[in-house]
Amino acid sequence: MSIFGRKKDETPDSSQEPGGVPTQRDAELTMPAYRAPAANSAPMGMPPKPNNAPVRPGVPAPAAMAARGGPVTTNTTERRTLIVGRGISLQGTVADAERLVVEGTVESQMIQAAELSVAQTGVFRGEVQVEDAEIAGLFDGTVTARGSLIVRSTGKIKGMARYKKLSVEEGGQIIGSMEMLQGEG
Repeated sequence: MSIFGRKKDETPDSSQEPGGVPTQRDAELTMPAYRAPAANSAPMGMPPKPNNAPVRPGVPAPAAMAARGGPVTTNTTERRTLIVGRGISLQGTVADAERLVVEGTVESQMIQAAELSVAQTGVFRGEVQVEDAEIAGLFDGTVTARGSLIVRSTGKIKGMARYKKLSVEEGGQIIGSMEMLQGEG
């Protein structure tokens, strides 16, 4: 008896090879033979990359890096970015992120970064001090933007908003208190 509950025929079928593989197959039902990918091909679904293309700007290709024998160096204009994706929650302290992108939920006591972006799906609860902030989702707490604070039409700030320059699109909301920062600029 097979694993599917059918009895196996004890007599060999003339249309089968030894081992039970049918000799005649329907052309519409056959699968093409498996071909292993070439050693230099890209992962499935990714376009092929030229051999001399860098992995990302400012990072040498692996062959060039191996030839130099040095570590990977990044472009100085590239910012260290933390992205909290949709459906992800993060609680705690974020350190050394120059740019924070919130598409999910972040709850933090204090974050210092150069840039904060809260997407339409994002929720930020806590306190943040940044150069520039763009709020398209919900911000609940205290935001201090030493540069510009932009509240998009879908954005809502509940709590305290401190800023040097403020831009609020039609539909954007600030519920709570606002304070303009004084200083040079």
